[in-house]
Amino acid sequence: MDAANAMNAAQEDRPWGALSDLPGHPMMWVLILTEVVTFGLLFMTFAVTKAIHPGLFAAGQAQLDPVLGGLNTLVLITSGWLAALAVEARTIGKRGTARLLLGSAMALGLVFIAIKIAEYAAKAQAGIDLETDTFFTLYFLLTGFHLLHVVLGIIILAAVALSDSIVNLKTGTAFWHMVDLVWVVMYPLIYLIG
Repeated sequence: MDAANAMNAAQEDRPWGALSDLPGHPMMWVLILTEVVTFGLLFMTFAVTKAIHPGLFAAGQAQLDPVLGGLNTLVLITSGWLAALAVEARTIGKRGTARLLLGSAMALGLVFIAIKIAEYAAKAQAGIDLETDTFFTLYFLLTGFHLLHVVLGIIILAAVALSDSIVNLKTGTAFWHMVDLVWVVMYPLIYLIG
């Protein structure tokens, strides 16, 4: 085999380039990278607007419940850990354990949703909504967009629990870990950093 044929064969083995080395299906990583860029732009928008209106943002932040945000952080981190354990269990052939762990990860995703809905309900009861001010417009847009990703992540985990090849599990949990990571950045940005 000449050098050109060898290089073509190597490219066919790695049609996604560097993405071929990541766990799961490379197309999921394209989606994840797109989502990370999108959230990054939203975070930059929040940070710049906060720098322009520090008093408004401090007043808005004072109306948030950092304990609920912190609880949701622990919930998602634990859920991500359970999803990672599911991949490990499936890798060593423990399909039932993997599905149980994925079910637990999804259940914690539902806990996250319940806490976030309770938080939104408390804001609504206090007369705070998307149009209250710039802080709350960005708060609801950022956390709502993330909440949609949590819902999508639960659906993805459910799908890969049903069709639980190792590649599928790695693909689904990669998305779930992105959802976790986004919240780990979002929580201090919105709730804690003054």
